[in-house]
Amino acid sequence: MFDQQYPHLASWILSGDGWIELGQDDFSYSLVRVLDSGGMIWESDQRFKTVDQALAATEQALAEWH
Repeated sequence: MFDQQYPHLASWILSGDGWIELGQDDFSYSLVRVLDSGGMIWESDQRFKTVDQALAATEQALAEWH
């Protein structure tokens, strides 16, 4: 199910290209971060109404980047 809804995100994670981080801490304003061995690929906005919206934004960013 996840793979069908977020194919680029699933591919990113399963292929070993990189990883994602979810959540906020004292060092980052973003809620979602996409990284690879070279560093930050993409950072989301600070807030989303739902986790689904955050993952959809991440999916779109990866589709455009890859």
